[in-house]
Amino acid sequence: MKLKQLTYLHIFFWIVYILAAIVFPGLANGFSNLIFDVTFFTISFTCFYINYFFIVPLFFHSDKIYKSVFAFIISISLFVIMRYLVEEWFLPTFFGVRNYKEGTSFSYYFFDNIFYSSTTIFISTAFWFFRYFIITEMEKTELEKAKKNAELQALKTQINPHFIFNTLNNIYSLVYQNSEKALPAIEELSELLRYSTKDLSEDVIPLHKEIGYINSLTALEKLRIKKPELLIFEKNIRYPELKISPMILVPFVENAFKHGDFRNKGFTMSISDENKILHFYLLNDKLDRTKDDFSGIGIENVKKRLEILYPKRYSLSIKDSETEFIIDLKIDLQDEHH
Repeated sequence: MKLKQLTYLHIFFWIVYILAAIVFPGLANGFSNLIFDVTFFTISFTCFYINYFFIVPLFFHSDKIYKSVFAFIISISLFVIMRYLVEEWFLPTFFGVRNYKEGTSFSYYFFDNIFYSSTTIFISTAFWFFRYFIITEMEKTELEKAKKNAELQALKTQINPHFIFNTLNNIYSLVYQNSEKALPAIEELSELLRYSTKDLSEDVIPLHKEIGYINSLTALEKLRIKKPELLIFEKNIRYPELKISPMILVPFVENAFKHGDFRNKGFTMSISDENKILHFYLLNDKLDRTKDDFSGIGIENVKKRLEILYPKRYSLSIKDSETEFIIDLKIDLQDEHH
């Protein structure tokens, strides 16, 4: 139930109340007691919302039930006192009519009205608890959303510096060797920085931009590899505008370049989006034959982001043998916002 629906419930309650307590009895028996019906309704309405907005919120404590009981007694007493002042003092003084016989003691009047007041106060309290639980759930949802957003931003800012650090190391080597490949490498890095500066702040980007990251990264890494033709990158994209969270695929490629054996070998990478289900596959030979502990910051963060962003909508298979490293990732992007 949402707050708007609770408002409708309030309106529905008072419509039923007026029909059942005033209109139908009046039509059946005449409106001889209309003045008392109106005063009773006015007092019920007033005490209902005094209890709803002030008394229950002031005294409610989840660990101290006696405070809620005390609040209930206060609201009932307020109802009885207000009704007594209106019907047994104001109306007799100014209009010469009263609801109870003259001489009725206040103690009798109080106990006789406990039933009438407790019904109104109980419903008012129940409505407040509905509102309390709705707001509590909304706050929990907002806090969870804020927590996820903060975590995602932290993860993305961790991914990007890690990637840049490795790229700068490559450029440093080219500059140190006075290689003519240094200037193209700097240009490729500039392009990557333009991507990251603009797109990492977005929740989602078009799939073709994520592939653009990979193209630029691959082009940059080819500058330092003796046999760049061994880097096989196959793309079968039918929905280039399909939305995806930025930097989901790039860390896997970066990891391949970091740990891959490119002396006489390369890697095989493919990306497809058949039926709007992204399929990313990457196989690379490892540089050494010792088992990689797979503790890279970038990939670990991607695994966390996948769990947050695509719960039950992705599958990730990681095979880490002595000689090969294989990533097989599928993400259902059909429900992403466009």
